[in-house]
Amino acid sequence: MAEDDVDFAVAAYRDEGEWQVVELKRSLGEDVEELSLALARFPSDVGVLGLVSMDDDFFVILRRSGTQVRAMLSDITAVTDWPLAVGVADLLDLPNPDDDDEPQAGGDLELLSDLGMPAMDLGVLCEDDDLYPEDVLRDVADRLGFGEAFEAVIG
Repeated sequence: MAEDDVDFAVAAYRDEGEWQVVELKRSLGEDVEELSLALARFPSDVGVLGLVSMDDDFFVILRRSGTQVRAMLSDITAVTDWPLAVGVADLLDLPNPDDDDEPQAGGDLELLSDLGMPAMDLGVLCEDDDLYPEDVLRDVADRLGFGEAFEAVIG
């Protein structure tokens, strides 16, 4: 995997009630442990979100609060081709997909529920084949209240 396979990697965090969005080095989108460590440096009232879009193929949302790390993967079949997906699957102890498995989200779909994005809504977005990862993450950012800041960072 090359760094240019990472469409974008951003951190979103709420500090003193205001959402902040910061672009991360693309290389952090290649390794879930390095991404998690990078998120630990940001202050947050509600935990720091790491949003990574990979090659217009899938996305990962990581939420770190102190030492607790929660994660979801938009498509578990990405595990067959992408080290980032493998790292998330290992973190969550997800089974490896079979060759005939359909694309589906995996992991903690509840990780944004307390922020205003119910698991069912996130799951529905992941299942929409007409949406690119960037589109889904834009919708997530809008629903959580940092859409403008997200758009300003990813363009």
